[in-house]
Amino acid sequence: MRFRRKFEPQASINLVPMVDVVFQLVLFFLVSTTLALVPGIRLKLPASGTTERVPVRQLVITVASATELWLNNEPVASPSAINDRLASMSEADRAALESVIIEADQQVPYGLMVEVLDALRRNGLKDIGLRTRGRAAE
Repeated sequence: MRFRRKFEPQASINLVPMVDVVFQLVLFFLVSTTLALVPGIRLKLPASGTTERVPVRQLVITVASATELWLNNEPVASPSAINDRLASMSEADRAALESVIIEADQQVPYGLMVEVLDALRRNGLKDIGLRTRGRAAE
């Protein structure tokens, strides 16, 4: 006489541990990513007679090509124009600057970068950093 097994093996995948791992990965990437705030909305702000000047804390110079330079999201014609803009800043505004960041395309000529650095140093700015992207683990 043959007896039948009461319990048959069931082949199923338990999804709870996999969901836990995916949730942990999402949290890890949310915490470890740095968020860069890039202004994407252009606004035309209303005028006011009682405004107060707020000193700029960080100066960002973007060199996209030999003919395209930006100073804090405002187009600039050349490194000499950067020099003129910085020279027109008051001494208090220059002293309030915490740092200067230069973003440049990797194809920008070396001589142009030296001109931009010279313009910054002529105006007494010393804390200058070059923004780069991190390399992937090799």
